[in-house]
Amino acid sequence: MEEDINVTSHTEGLNGLSHDHIPLEITNGCSNHKLVMNGVVKGCNGGLTNGNAPLGSLPISALRQNGLLQALTEGGDQSSLTEERENVELQKAREEWDALENILPAITEDSTPTPLISFNEALQYFQTTDLGDLLKNIQPTIRRTGLAAITHFLFGPPRLHKDLLEERDLVFAIAQCPVDNSQPVHMRVLQTIYKRLIGSRLDCPRFGPHWENIGFQGTDPATDLRGTGFLGLMHTLYFVMDPETLPLAKDIFRLSQHPTQNFPFSVMSINMTRIALQVLREEALTKECNRRQQVVGVLNEFYVATYLYVYQLWKTQQKTIADSGFVLREVELFAKKNPKQILRRLECFLKEKRAGELPRGTSPDPQGRQPSPSLGARSGSKAKEMHFTGVCDLQADVEGEARLI
Repeated sequence: MEEDINVTSHTEGLNGLSHDHIPLEITNGCSNHKLVMNGVVKGCNGGLTNGNAPLGSLPISALRQNGLLQALTEGGDQSSLTEERENVELQKAREEWDALENILPAITEDSTPTPLISFNEALQYFQTTDLGDLLKNIQPTIRRTGLAAITHFLFGPPRLHKDLLEERDLVFAIAQCPVDNSQPVHMRVLQTIYKRLIGSRLDCPRFGPHWENIGFQGTDPATDLRGTGFLGLMHTLYFVMDPETLPLAKDIFRLSQHPTQNFPFSVMSINMTRIALQVLREEALTKECNRRQQVVGVLNEFYVATYLYVYQLWKTQQKTIADSGFVLREVELFAKKNPKQILRRLECFLKEKRAGELPRGTSPDPQGRQPSPSLGARSGSKAKEMHFTGVCDLQADVEGEARLI
C-alpha cells in the first residue's frame, strides 16, 4: 500500500539563487520536489520543463530569455553558435554599407557629365552679356605719337571698317574678362577643353593637378591667363571643337608630351592668343578683316595658323623647353611681318589634310631644315632644368614696336 508522505525541505538555489521552503511530496518513489533553474523547473525524471511545457517545444527566443542557450550548446553546438553570430555581424555590415552608399553615392561612368559647349555658344554668351566695365579698359590699337603716328597714317594698313569696330572691341573685352567660377558657361568651356584633349567623358574637379596634364602650370588654369583673359580659353575651345582643326590640336598635344621636346600645351596656346591679339592691335590683320567682313573668324584662324607655325618649327628643329622664349620671340616677329603668309600656310595645310595627303612644308620656312643660329645654340643638356618662358614673361619693347608683354 502506497503512502503519501509530506516532507518539508529547504532547497538551495542554483547559480547562487536561493528559494523558499516548499513541501516535498514523495509519490511512488518520486518526489514532487521541484528544482528551479533560472525560472525553469526540473522534473524528477531529469527532464527540463518551463512550467507545464517541455523545453523541446520552446522557441530559441525563450531559451535565450531563460539563459539556457549557452548551457545547451556548450556540449556540441559551439560551431553553430559561432556561425550564427558571424551571420548576424555580416548582415549588420551589409546594412551599414548600404546606408553609406545612400549617403555618398560613388561617381561612376553612368554619372551625368556636363554637356560640351561649342565656340559659337560661348561667343553668344559674351555677345549678350554686359561688358561695359571691361570695354572701358581695352586698348584696341597701338598708341603712336610723333613720326611713328605720321608714318603709320601715310603708309600703314587701312583703317578697320566702322561696322567691324564693335566686334573688334568685343574681342578685347573678352581678353579682359577673368574666369568666373559661378558662371556655368565658363565652367563648361574649361570642362570641354579638358575632355577633348584627354578623351574623357566625365567631368574633372575645378582645381587639382590634373590641369597640368593638358599643359597648365598649376592646379588652377585661371592663373595662367594673364594678358589674354578668357580669350585664351576661347581660342583653345575653338581649336578643339572645330572638326577640321581638332586633328591638328591632337598632333600638337602629342608633341607636347614628347620625352625631350615636351612643352606645356595650354600655356603655349595662351601665348599664341597673346601674339594674335598683338597683331590685331597693331592693325596687321585689318586688311584681311575688311576683306572677309569679320574679326572673330580671322583672329581664330590666325591663332591656329600661328600655333601650326610653332608646331612645325618645334618639331623639325628639335626644339626643347629651353628654347621657348627665343622661339616665341621669333614667331611673333615673323607673324607681325607676314600675317597673310601665316594664314596661307594654314589654308594649304588643311587643304592637303582634306585631300588625304601628307601636308607639305615640314618646316615653316625654306631654311627650316637648318637650325636657327639664335635658337639652336640654346638647345642642350640644361633643357630639363629650364622653365617654360612665354611671351607674357618677356620684357616689352619700345612703344610703336612689337610688344612682348
